[in-house]
Amino acid sequence: MTSSPSGADRIARRLFDAGCRHAFGIPGGEVLALVDALDRAGIRVVTTRHETAAGIMAEGAWHADGAPGVLVVTIGPGIANSVNAIVNALQERVPLIVLAGCLDEAETATYTHQIFDQRALLAPITKASFTLAAGAVEVGIDRALATAMKDPPGPVHLDVPISVARGAAPERDAARTPRATRGVVPEGMTAPLRDALAKAERPLVIAGVDALFQRAEMAVSRFVQRTGAPIVTTYKAKGIVDERSPGSLGAAGLSPRADAILLPLVRDADVVVLAGYDPIEMRRGWQSPFGEGARVIDLAALLPQHGMHHATDVLVGDIAAHLAALEVETSVAASWSLRIEDARAALRAAFAPESDGFGPLAIARALEECAPSEAVFTVDTGAHRIALTQAFRASRPRAMLQSAAFCTMGVAVPLAIGRKLAEPTRPVIAVVGDGGMDMTLGELATARDLGLGIVVVVIDDASLALIELKQRAEGRKNVGVDSGRTHYAAIADAMGCVGVVATSAGELERAVREGLEQVSLPTVIHVAIARHAYDGKL
Repeated sequence: MTSSPSGADRIARRLFDAGCRHAFGIPGGEVLALVDALDRAGIRVVTTRHETAAGIMAEGAWHADGAPGVLVVTIGPGIANSVNAIVNALQERVPLIVLAGCLDEAETATYTHQIFDQRALLAPITKASFTLAAGAVEVGIDRALATAMKDPPGPVHLDVPISVARGAAPERDAARTPRATRGVVPEGMTAPLRDALAKAERPLVIAGVDALFQRAEMAVSRFVQRTGAPIVTTYKAKGIVDERSPGSLGAAGLSPRADAILLPLVRDADVVVLAGYDPIEMRRGWQSPFGEGARVIDLAALLPQHGMHHATDVLVGDIAAHLAALEVETSVAASWSLRIEDARAALRAAFAPESDGFGPLAIARALEECAPSEAVFTVDTGAHRIALTQAFRASRPRAMLQSAAFCTMGVAVPLAIGRKLAEPTRPVIAVVGDGGMDMTLGELATARDLGLGIVVVVIDDASLALIELKQRAEGRKNVGVDSGRTHYAAIADAMGCVGVVATSAGELERAVREGLEQVSLPTVIHVAIARHAYDGKL
């Protein structure tokens, strides 16, 4: 007689069927059955140096294969360490299954070591948090997958008791939870909006993260081409339309210099189409940015509740279908086209390479020049991210991955590892500041152990530059923002990676090209820049 599969086996099988091929985390005694089952099911278990990095790596893999990310953590410190990555997944729209070991309820009545209410901790920062029960494991994991992938995607936490994971789990056959279908607004509602677009003289499209996770990038590009409307994107949606094309105004969100050029256009547009735009990525200047008489058509995944701006019309559901329904040629005024051309030129000039040396904008231009067209960049949070996102022109969506809503530090290296692991032939380049590199140095060893030829560019100005800029802008004393210089290339060599120092654009370009030729070793390129190198450039 064949024994029933264990609960862990059922979990692993369902995850594999959902397309998951990688799980990230740090094993503990309470998740050993899960780790073993995942491995036997064909899901590679990647051991990281920290649980936060593990959750970010899961996002990197998701960008490549579209399958939900899987994070495996043990009780107590394991789940507590993962909080940053879970909040990041919530705000960045990442479908993430968090499998957490836990003790059986009866045991916790008399045993307290490393025990706390894990579901209470994670309930506010997940789409759902529940405990898997014997006899309903497959129902539970199907519910988690459906919830994680439903608009908008996000993290779901499952406490997996040891007895449920290890024990035989006979259960009745259950229908799999269906994926929610995205609603399409009837023709009667879209006709007047299409008419308004047809009459628009100053149309504008703003695209954001929700268009990205709904995989609506082709629809956005087609809509812009058909209507002739220029487009601004958020940082997360950067490249959803080729930024080298005439109608692209690039990305916006954190740069006062870019805002000074873009916000007057936003205010003067007569019809604005928001294609999956959520202002969670934007700075305060983007509160109520539209002109008083503008027709603002919000194509949203869910009914907006942010309060950042008004909309005259809201269509909820399938963004690509709504865009297709609204496609129409607009009556773009010649004066508007000229303003768009002028704005593009002004943006290019505002973020041109420094003429007085090798600064952050020159670094951004050098990376654009030397990277293969198919390369993926991952960017950490900090001043360098603003410089790179504004100066570097992305030719396709997901060419630059970053934490743009939660804006947490320490994401560039883990994102690069997850992205490269899911697609080993893709060139992947991480760009990180000294602060973010210090947070994730241990993950260089993870990349080394996995044999990943990623390139890590460390832009080092010996400070938390963005915070230091804000400190000075408020006339405050320099406190808590400076750090010493670290020899990152030497550390890389000591860890068994390749370490390089670059002091010019030419040296950086050469080091990147050589690093991308490394098939199985990470290359760390240390680029030291002057203190205050970001002054007047963001």
